[in-house]
Amino acid sequence: MASFVMRAVSRLTGARSFSVSSAKHAKVSVLGASGGIGQPLSLLLKQSTLIDELSLYDIANTVGVAADLSHIESVAQVKGFVGESELEACLKGSNVVIIPAGMPRKPGMTRDDLFKINAGIAKSLAEACAHACPEAMLCIISNPVNSTVPIAAEVYKKAGVYDPRRIFGVTTLDVVRANTFISQLKGTPVTQTQCPVIGGHAGITILPLLSQVEPKVDFTDEERSALTVRIQNAGTEVVDAKAGGGSATLSMAYAGARFAFALLQAMNGAKNIVECSMVESDVTDIPFFSTPLVLGPNGVEKNLGLGKLNDFEQEGLKNLKSELQGSIEKGIKFANQ
Repeated sequence: MASFVMRAVSRLTGARSFSVSSAKHAKVSVLGASGGIGQPLSLLLKQSTLIDELSLYDIANTVGVAADLSHIESVAQVKGFVGESELEACLKGSNVVIIPAGMPRKPGMTRDDLFKINAGIAKSLAEACAHACPEAMLCIISNPVNSTVPIAAEVYKKAGVYDPRRIFGVTTLDVVRANTFISQLKGTPVTQTQCPVIGGHAGITILPLLSQVEPKVDFTDEERSALTVRIQNAGTEVVDAKAGGGSATLSMAYAGARFAFALLQAMNGAKNIVECSMVESDVTDIPFFSTPLVLGPNGVEKNLGLGKLNDFEQEGLKNLKSELQGSIEKGIKFANQ
């Protein structure tokens, strides 16, 4: 497998070595922009030189968020849209749509608990995107991602506009956490530490490939096991630490922005842009699966697959399949009701 390296000069601004003046500037829409993820995500996106229009949608408060962000001295022009009647206007002409909308996790809740609340939100927003901007890159943050990505895919299929290269489940936070925790444990430079994370985006479906970390580091069996569990349960770590005050909103906003910037760079012709994401996949016998992807102007350019797995990772892959498959089937069933 090709080296899993995010080659962007800056993960937080979308800046690269190519000329910004020659770049194709994009319209990016954020659905759920007034929420705990949506606001910091929109703030990070506002800083990118690759975005010239930032379109913000939510069921309330979006005009105020847009007004606040519009005072920032950066290129993107910001507009706020409120309510279902303004959703189409928000989406028209979008090149990238990011969906963090939905209910956050609370203490004691699993991502499966969120399904009952968030599945309908994901379906209705996907329907709006399929109608208003079917060729836009669709980046889904709304949990449970293991189900909301298949829901969106089914919606696009029904609308006759499905392109599997353009629908992404944003699993970047798992990579960000893996990189951070490995750096803390092993002392590697955090900005240079890269760990691919495969599978899904909940519990045991999250499988960090610690054998493929760059720069190369060695783990004892105990370290490998404990680190894998921490990465898998990191969302719960934050929910518990906030003690009812929310979920992982800030780190998720960072991860969402990182993925969006990588995608925008690739859409502008930058080469060797690699990020993990949950997409339609034939890498395993599971129809949607997160692996490192080479991104390009039309979305997924190449799926880099699993690479060589050690025995621990092979066992993890075996163990995650049933839960991930069940979540996918649950999403497909819901979309077709």
